[in-house]
Amino acid sequence: MLTVTVLSFSYRKGLPEDPSGNGGGFVFDCRAIHNPGRYEPYKLLDGRDASVRQFLEEDGGILTFLDHCYALVDAAVERYIERGFTSLQVAFGCTGGQHRSVYSAEHMAAHLLECFGGEALGVNLYHRERR
Repeated sequence: MLTVTVLSFSYRKGLPEDPSGNGGGFVFDCRAIHNPGRYEPYKLLDGRDASVRQFLEEDGGILTFLDHCYALVDAAVERYIERGFTSLQVAFGCTGGQHRSVYSAEHMAAHLLECFGGEALGVNLYHRERR
């Protein structure tokens, strides 16, 4: 069974480590997406909150970004399953690891479960800065 670890992180605190020993996987940089964290109403929220999701989706950039991420990760997951690999890491980073990266990780995990979930694939979701 392939286990995909999807995580969010802050670039300020460095790249995430891969405890599987495989040396990581995908690292996507969300910093080009308009940052809701720059505005007072969103500072204490994260990418799981409805108002942050709405902010990101209305701008639209994150939806196009994620479509490209889905395509890359889906192709890798298909091959990893075919080849019998057991782990893959997909990381999303932004400035503070709170808004854009959390939103992206949440959506990637849901996407993978919807497309591949079951006996062939498990998903672990982790927000390094949002414990």
